[in-house]
Amino acid sequence: MNLNSTRWFLLATASLAMSSLFSPLHSDEGMWLFTNPPRKQLKEKYGFEVTDPWLEHVQKSSVRFNSGGSGSFVSEDGLVISNHHVGADALQKFGDKDRNYLRDGYYARTTAEEKRCLDLELNVLMSIEDVTSRVNAAVKPELAAEQAFLARRAVMAEIEKESFDKTGLRSDVVTLYQGGQYHLYRFKKYTDVRLVFAPEQQIAFYGGDPDNFEYPRFDLDICLFRVYENDKPAKLEHYLKWSEAGAAENELVFVSGHPGRTSRLFTVAELEYVRDRRLPYALERLHGLEVLLSSYSARSDENARRAKEDLFGVQNSRKAYIGELAGVLDPRLMEEKIAAEKKLRDAVAADSALKETAGAWDRIAEAQKIIGQHALRYNLIEGGQGLNSDLFGIARTLLRAGEEKPKPNPERLREFGEAGLASLEFQLFSEKPIYNDLEQLTLADSLTFLAGKLGYSDPLVQKVLAGKSPQERASELVRDTNVKDVALRKKLYQDGRSAVDAARDPMIELARLIDADARAVRKIIETQSEAKQQAHAQISKARFAIEGTSNYPDATFTLRLAFGAVKGYEENGAQIPFQTTLAGLYQRAEEHKNQPPFDVPPRWLKRKGRLNLSTPFNFVCTADIIGGNSGSPVINRKAEFVGIIFDGNIQSLVLDFAFTDKQARAVSVCSPAIVEALRKVYDAGALADDLTGRKRQAR
Repeated sequence: MNLNSTRWFLLATASLAMSSLFSPLHSDEGMWLFTNPPRKQLKEKYGFEVTDPWLEHVQKSSVRFNSGGSGSFVSEDGLVISNHHVGADALQKFGDKDRNYLRDGYYARTTAEEKRCLDLELNVLMSIEDVTSRVNAAVKPELAAEQAFLARRAVMAEIEKESFDKTGLRSDVVTLYQGGQYHLYRFKKYTDVRLVFAPEQQIAFYGGDPDNFEYPRFDLDICLFRVYENDKPAKLEHYLKWSEAGAAENELVFVSGHPGRTSRLFTVAELEYVRDRRLPYALERLHGLEVLLSSYSARSDENARRAKEDLFGVQNSRKAYIGELAGVLDPRLMEEKIAAEKKLRDAVAADSALKETAGAWDRIAEAQKIIGQHALRYNLIEGGQGLNSDLFGIARTLLRAGEEKPKPNPERLREFGEAGLASLEFQLFSEKPIYNDLEQLTLADSLTFLAGKLGYSDPLVQKVLAGKSPQERASELVRDTNVKDVALRKKLYQDGRSAVDAARDPMIELARLIDADARAVRKIIETQSEAKQQAHAQISKARFAIEGTSNYPDATFTLRLAFGAVKGYEENGAQIPFQTTLAGLYQRAEEHKNQPPFDVPPRWLKRKGRLNLSTPFNFVCTADIIGGNSGSPVINRKAEFVGIIFDGNIQSLVLDFAFTDKQARAVSVCSPAIVEALRKVYDAGALADDLTGRKRQAR
């Protein structure tokens, strides 16, 4: 699901009339917690009763890709399916000048040929525990925001470490309802993940940018991995059985995945900040990066291979933000938000038991104003947008690890908490390729951006540039640093602060040079975010009192359950069908004379005669999704795999801020098309047998 992309000139179609945004839930709305599924809605509308065993099975069959995205287990032998664009990060890191896995694909015909990913971590949610009372008890009402933030950080770190020590599972305290609740999520981690199959990128992203965020679509956006334990394929109790029939029109389906972020519970003041400050700034930066990486890619095929995934990410993000900006620029959407907020504030004012909540919206507005005053410097130096370099990120991690690890666990920066160190180290010691020329290019460009935004005479800019041009400074930093050496990274990390200080590495020294400024602005943002969180907690409490607790929180890149019906929609007077077929792929190619990006890969042209062209290829449903749902399984009532989310149509762009199912649709690859392609295009019958259970039946 390339939900970070769209075509700007069709954005007007995303302006839709909606029912009241904070009225009782309607249609197929919701990204639901597995601890609070929409039982009533499903029973009343679809006659489906959600059982606890069904939920547990789906939960433990669902997978989170820490590189960004979702997936699911689809065999007892550890097979995981996700999108090609979710697996692209791993595919890119395998490649070199002689082999382009991202472009050409890969198929391991035996387990011996399965390629171990360099730094891919998969998480499976094992349990959820409500720790709201403990977190809130540690934050005394009389504490100022700065002290409250430290107290909240400390208790969350304590909870995570206790859980990790007790269970050995990755343990994360997740903030829900913008601070209304806190849940402890425990995950089983897999770090031995191996590539099994990926198609060519041309069929995975068929139609390229012109078709991105469009429908009808004709994409085989899949990638298959296998998880290993003790150097053997993992044996799984929970996995999704395959439906060879796929999904039928008007059928109830579910999406179990990890939506990344929504802003549906934002106040009007926060939405105005998003509209006026955050999105315009982000778009400015992304436009510059897109030009930079496009120019670099055009110089050679090898450059294009090196920058492919970065450029794709920039383009998708740029398109997503264009879509989000269109949403908050829609007067009707903002009018709905203003009316809904006034309605809730009036209800609070009328209830004496909620009088402490009355000022919460004003406190959020004031905190957001202060955040806005410091956001630029935060984004540039703490967020790294003024120092865009993998090597700089490594250097900063080494520097801060030396300072943070000796501290008591509750006092550390969140990313260095004891419970999460294993994941941090897994990424820090990755053997992923780093290309000096690309590093110099992005670092020089970001230093130029830093100087342009803060001003050349700014003391911090002067310190960073050290009397040199951005190009000269970037060149010497990348050339002279040694943090590219993984063995050195391990030694500096293990030996601690004294070793880091003694290394006198120029990139580490650059990180040291700005660290006091970066930490200072981070502290401001964290303190004001704490003030907002406390106010949101009061609003959530009031909303629960007025509207009840049968609602869902904004997305947090944790497991959620969505539901909907498989059905098409009407656009410009025409009925858009709920599914496409393989025949449509070849028809679309013929319409464009098989020219890029509508060219069918040679293998698909050669094998066309083998295929059943009436096989369903892609389909749409009304399930509530957003970026992060990429790779999420689409399942039926029996929890059978009927498809895999890979995109949303252009009308789904407003879903970050408000739900609508008038035209907004989630786009998926059909399960029958996956098996048809494996058997008849890729000669991967054994893999298809594993997916469909025939291999198991043959035993």
